[in-house]
Amino acid sequence: MKKVFIDGSAGTTGLRIHERLSARGDIELLEIPEAQRKDPAVRSEYLNAADAAFLCLPDDAAREAVSLVTSPDTVVIDTSTAHRTNDAFVYGFPELTGQREKIRTAKRIANPGCHATGFIALVRPLKETGLLKETARLSCFSLTGYSGGGKKMIADYEAPENGEALLAPRMYGLGQTHKHLPEMQKVCGLDNAPIFCPVVSSYYAGMQVTVPLFRADVKGTAEEIKALYRSYYNGGAVNYADTDENGFLSAGVFAGNDGLTVSVFGNEDRILLVSRFDNLGKGASGAAIQNMNLALGFEETAGLIL
Repeated sequence: MKKVFIDGSAGTTGLRIHERLSARGDIELLEIPEAQRKDPAVRSEYLNAADAAFLCLPDDAAREAVSLVTSPDTVVIDTSTAHRTNDAFVYGFPELTGQREKIRTAKRIANPGCHATGFIALVRPLKETGLLKETARLSCFSLTGYSGGGKKMIADYEAPENGEALLAPRMYGLGQTHKHLPEMQKVCGLDNAPIFCPVVSSYYAGMQVTVPLFRADVKGTAEEIKALYRSYYNGGAVNYADTDENGFLSAGVFAGNDGLTVSVFGNEDRILLVSRFDNLGKGASGAAIQNMNLALGFEETAGLIL
């Protein structure tokens, strides 16, 4: 039985990981007594006793936690932004070419960001196969449920006195400096970061990421992109689907699910690439468990809801 420690188990990502793993019989969860939760010496003991340690922490705390790990056997899976563009960490997106094999032997894994997951799932295959140039100047619109903002945002949205004020969707990251942009650009191999418009709305979980393309800017038709996605995503937690909801697309349809669906819509001149998933699933906790499964030798999707 493998031992697993969640450092930061009280946050939304940590809670979802705990929920998924506590239902498994092949995992022993190591849990620090509440009074010792912030003691560095005790945290170090638990981190080094684990076969896998999830870091569900702010960036600086995640860096500190990594420094506490001295065991050569502990697999560290960091869900923060701290190490996503650090070459000492393997980027934890198994469905990308070559990543599954790297994750299986990695001791340091950076879990992708939620918005970044949706963008990369759509763009990386196109760039990798030459349908999109590295010089492409892209834009991305991403709609997320409020659970992606953590405990404070959840409390704000669920407080009765804030009901009316937060009913309408709210765009953020207005200065084009969102923390997911560096990994979106690097992992996709783009010369330019996309114009990125993240929007949070008044529902709990679910994500819809859209990348619009003019036909003239891509070396392929919509049908060729569909065929590419179908062949590229043939295992793991990502799949292609042409489905909608009677001409609409709901950002919340995959809430509670740990998979991700890519789709292609539009016409001959204007193409819409769309990914949909749960920001707490494939966008956070589900992806982290998938990475743990690979690194510890379990079946890749064990314990996931797909």
